[in-house]
Amino acid sequence: MMQKLRFQIEGMTCQACASRIEKVLNKKDFIAEAGVNFASEEAQVSFEDGKTSAGDIIKIIEKAGYGARLKTDEMPSENDTPHVGWRLWLLFAINVPFIVGMVGMILGRHDWMLPPLWQFALASVVQLWLAVPFYKSAWASIRGGLANMDVLVTVGTLSIYLYSAFMLFAHRSMGHDGMAHVYFEAGVMVAGFVSLGKFLEHRAKKSSLNSLTLMMKLTPSNVNVERSGAWQSLPLNQVQIGDLIRTSHGERIAADGIVEHGSGWADESHLTGESNPEIKEAGSKVLAGALMTDGSIVFRATGLGSKTLLGDMMNALSEAQGSKAPIARVADKAAAVFVPVVVGIALVTFALTWLLKGDWTTALVHAVAVLVIACPCALGLATPAAVMVGMGRAVKYGVWFKDAASMEEAAHVDTVVLDKTGTLTEGRPQVAAVYRPSESAYGEDDLYRIAAAVEQNAAHPIARAIVQTALARGLTLPETTNAQTAVGAGISAEIDGIGAVKIGKPDFIGLTLPQDLVGVWDIATVVAVSVNGAPAGAFALADALKTDSKQAIGRLKAHGINVYIMSGDNENTVAYTARQLGIEHALGNMSPRDKAAEIQKLRDAGKTVAMVGDGINDAPALAAANVSFAMKGGADIAEHTASATLMQHSANQLVDALLVSRATLKNIRQNLFFAFFYNILGIPLAALGYLSPVIAGAAMAASSISVLGNALRLKRVRIE
Repeated sequence: MMQKLRFQIEGMTCQACASRIEKVLNKKDFIAEAGVNFASEEAQVSFEDGKTSAGDIIKIIEKAGYGARLKTDEMPSENDTPHVGWRLWLLFAINVPFIVGMVGMILGRHDWMLPPLWQFALASVVQLWLAVPFYKSAWASIRGGLANMDVLVTVGTLSIYLYSAFMLFAHRSMGHDGMAHVYFEAGVMVAGFVSLGKFLEHRAKKSSLNSLTLMMKLTPSNVNVERSGAWQSLPLNQVQIGDLIRTSHGERIAADGIVEHGSGWADESHLTGESNPEIKEAGSKVLAGALMTDGSIVFRATGLGSKTLLGDMMNALSEAQGSKAPIARVADKAAAVFVPVVVGIALVTFALTWLLKGDWTTALVHAVAVLVIACPCALGLATPAAVMVGMGRAVKYGVWFKDAASMEEAAHVDTVVLDKTGTLTEGRPQVAAVYRPSESAYGEDDLYRIAAAVEQNAAHPIARAIVQTALARGLTLPETTNAQTAVGAGISAEIDGIGAVKIGKPDFIGLTLPQDLVGVWDIATVVAVSVNGAPAGAFALADALKTDSKQAIGRLKAHGINVYIMSGDNENTVAYTARQLGIEHALGNMSPRDKAAEIQKLRDAGKTVAMVGDGINDAPALAAANVSFAMKGGADIAEHTASATLMQHSANQLVDALLVSRATLKNIRQNLFFAFFYNILGIPLAALGYLSPVIAGAAMAASSISVLGNALRLKRVRIE
């Protein structure tokens, strides 16, 4: 039996680190598949149960030079946004006089620069103490058989520090005015810029990119709980299943539960994507994290922490964000050879510059600039950063993707296959039309009142539809007596002041419908009514369209997506639904096997197909599609088979899912272009001497921040 575990990785500094861990894990025979996500700092490992353990996997990762700990299904703990530590503050302080000196040199004020011995003293504090984390990471990387970003920074800054120290003490007579030409400021400022870049990158990954940070704040830290007949304010972690909890206007609901008494409106958009609040009253379900926008309720807790729908969603989102999209292979392949290639370019730069200019000092500065500019961080963040934001954006629309690969595949969808019942329609009969013969003495409301009064005695869904419609019209139903059911035909009863009423199939009550009744009457279930033996009218009952189905189909077409209906219903019913929605491709009388075969035909024709369904019979078709969507609360097998879950039974959420996926893939491509373009442009400029090590260090930090900033734009992209 295959088992899948997730591990939080510590100590990664760039995509090369993630690639190294992934390579080490995948080399093991007992591991089926391992993926490491640099942005989420997470590894997902699949292996056959019994062949290894979490402890063994952690030891493998640690041997590669990194830390790891197992992630569980408990509610993800809230990680505070990283704060600026003393090491970074001290680096900032030491950088200040060097920055002032560089500004002075630009303005022609060379006296602003610190004396060389002072520069050496401050640079030594940085290089021999504050830069030690770079050395440790670089050594662990080399010991594991890999050169990561910190190797480039270490080699570059240490080279320029040692060179400057040598020039200061052994060749002081070689500089201007008898002073050595030193570059202590380059090493200090590169260390400062790189450290700042790492801090900003880490903070973005922990907070801005990750929607989990916001979701963790959706449950209150303290709640009003009834204990021993009195209300007490208790920490949420002391609440137990079965406790009564009170939530009032403006407060968040702390747990999943059932309302005991009270009423109010709750905003559950954090889970369902539905912006309209839901009424909550006795017997209603409430969900952890929902905001009470009005009223006050007391509910009994049925689920806490990770056992709530919110907890389930957070764990699902965490797992999905930690997975890797196929497009990430581009960055992985590049990162695997990136650092060795850069070191080679730096050596060639040093040799050629010394050869052509005859100045090994200039050659060293150019080589160091190459090492510093060529950071693979932007490349490693390009895909996972966008995926993390895109996943969070999808959740806000009520869409849960299982993994990054599903989201990427959804971005390519050009054909959508929809089941009819429960997807485009309500999945239950509703009154669609009413017919009254010209000789009937009863108006429409009278017909509803009479029919509903008799149908109250039946339990059939069609009977309930007529009763519910009558009650929704505000009609008062008269009492009936002597109710009798004719199996397979209808029901009859006596109504005081009206007489004998029969309801059922048209031939049961002797009604023949006019030939000119078309449209819904062609596909509807007809329920006829007679009073004292005379036909009084008829109801056409059909599975009504959901209110947003037509809008959803219009959106799909507007984005160039072909739409098919495939249903087990009869062809006339399916064709009628298709005409209402403007869908050209409609197939009825289809078995589950037929649906799967038809989807395979579309794929064979080069289409990228998305399937939407919610029933057991939809599972084969969901499995056959490129990417599939199941409705939350439908059949378990459908949710298990599908690539993503829609929290509302709405085709509109499908459109949202496809458009968020397209926006995410577009963002990934922009990030990859920027990352590659940055290195393609930056390395030659550094090699030719147009970028100093200091500028290269700042540019390197800026590249990662720019990629993260572009990924964050996904939060504001319009989805229409």
